[in-house]
Amino acid sequence: MTTRVTAAVSGEHPLTGVVGAAWRAEVTPTGTIVPLDGTQPLSWYVAAEDRWHDPAEEPTVRQSRVGGTAVYETRLRVPRGDLVARIWSVADGGGLTLVEFTNESPRAVAVALDRRDLLTSRQPANVPIEGIDLPPSSIVLPLAHGTTVTVALPHDGARSGALPARWPSHADVVAGWTSQTATASRLDLPDEALVAAVTTARCDALLAGPDVDDPAAAALTIVELVRMGEPADAWVPDLVAAVEAAARGASWRDAVAVERAAFVFVRAEERRAVRDAERLLAQHAGHAAPRPLEPSGIEIVPVVESMLATGPNLLPRGIPPEWRGHSFEAHDVPTGPSSSVSYAVRWHGDRPAVLWEQRGDARSLRADAVDGGWTSDARRGEALWARVGD
Repeated sequence: MTTRVTAAVSGEHPLTGVVGAAWRAEVTPTGTIVPLDGTQPLSWYVAAEDRWHDPAEEPTVRQSRVGGTAVYETRLRVPRGDLVARIWSVADGGGLTLVEFTNESPRAVAVALDRRDLLTSRQPANVPIEGIDLPPSSIVLPLAHGTTVTVALPHDGARSGALPARWPSHADVVAGWTSQTATASRLDLPDEALVAAVTTARCDALLAGPDVDDPAAAALTIVELVRMGEPADAWVPDLVAAVEAAARGASWRDAVAVERAAFVFVRAEERRAVRDAERLLAQHAGHAAPRPLEPSGIEIVPVVESMLATGPNLLPRGIPPEWRGHSFEAHDVPTGPSSSVSYAVRWHGDRPAVLWEQRGDARSLRADAVDGGWTSDARRGEALWARVGD
């Protein structure tokens, strides 16, 4: 059975922003940008050949995260096509949140925005806005069939004018987010939704940080931040507090938070904290509730990774039926607080072949649910597992 996942983040809506900078904004399901600094939200509206379309009131609005990253694509249905709005943030120009509008319908439209203090890729039209009640500060940008216009909301204060001639595209930013989140572990699986959910959870961790009201989630978030390159030492005090609180819980996520925290303590060379985590985990053994069937938020990461390796046991739930016959890879999946494994599965008929490499402390690998007779202490190698039945 494939795990079902639901993306969730701290706060009502997911965030956009630049890692390492303070400015953040929520992105609503209808594509409105709501800065957390209290400044005016940025909303948009579309005049098509039939009428004005307000995304907040249209049932045809669909939003997705490109590759699970913090790049958002909102589609609004207009006659015979879509108006597409893509939102992403860059560090250029003191920090900008860009909104790129593309007209995929065969007729011209106009996009109205309810803030004038924007940088634009072309001059707004000097025409009155009629047929919809918008603030006097709104602007209009005509958009012919198949064309694109981009606006930018500066992070360092209100200003208007021309958008710089060059800026990172949404594809560039998707690639950047994907690369950064893959420093923790890189997954190439037949189930793209699982991979995107892990990327989403890590992007949200980078933008939102730990949820101080949820000790287990806070601990898991800190672990992922350190796995993605943040210094372990700086997070030890916060992680100790989160682990102590999570250890008083009885859920699966409490137990896995304590277990995974040992990675950060090992990285920070906090040997006493490692021993304390091991002791707390032993107290949890046999008492924690089962792991969730529909995980959400940061807990998606250990749920998905535990499908790939639980300790040194690879694919402990077997190879999902829908994955059979498809090659897949998992890189840097934890097998312990100081060890990880990367492996690839290829197929020879109905037999999976595995190629693996261990990092850190070598473990005695096995794959109980795939080939109960296989085990290996080697740091790297390859093997042909037993035939996978129906």
